[in-house]
Amino acid sequence: MAQLESKIHEVIVTTLSESGQAHSAPMGISEVNGYFIIQPFKPSATYENLKRHRQCTINYTDDVRVFAGSLTGRREWKTIPCQKIEGQYLAQALAHTELDIVSFDDGDPRACFKAKIVGDYTHAPFRGFNRAQSAVIDAAILVSRLTMLPVKKVQQEINYLTIAIEKTAGPRELEAWGWLMAKIKDAGIELDND
Repeated sequence: MAQLESKIHEVIVTTLSESGQAHSAPMGISEVNGYFIIQPFKPSATYENLKRHRQCTINYTDDVRVFAGSLTGRREWKTIPCQKIEGQYLAQALAHTELDIVSFDDGDPRACFKAKIVGDYTHAPFRGFNRAQSAVIDAAILVSRLTMLPVKKVQQEINYLTIAIEKTAGPRELEAWGWLMAKIKDAGIELDND
């Protein structure tokens, strides 16, 4: 059977720690032939949690503070118990999908978890991202790769993304952007807008 084209979707994956605490992390996931493919880096809390507890939640949210917060030490987001799995989903999720892991490839540097949908729920309409929200998500991806990217690339990307922040950011986007810029500065990267 031919594999369908897969696209990467930037979402928040919520897993459970060994003590039952919700752990939410931004991640690019794919949907292929009706299954979700989750590929966390090793080592990571998401990898350890999925390896031990083979269930998780995919959260779809337009609150970009969750993306930025997860990368800057702000992980305390309110969660709600799932309906069909032992898990939690974000209270601000516009929708969430409950998943069971059906197979696992322990590759390096990323493991590959294949998951089937157990439940799919919509809580509020998604009205699309404005440019500032997209810029925050792009900046969050950059922050997650600070040790892998050349400094000049990070500086160029941030300079471009700043235009969208200046034109369309609201209070939530400005807060998230501030967290990410502080993280970049803490990494010793000089930005033109300092």
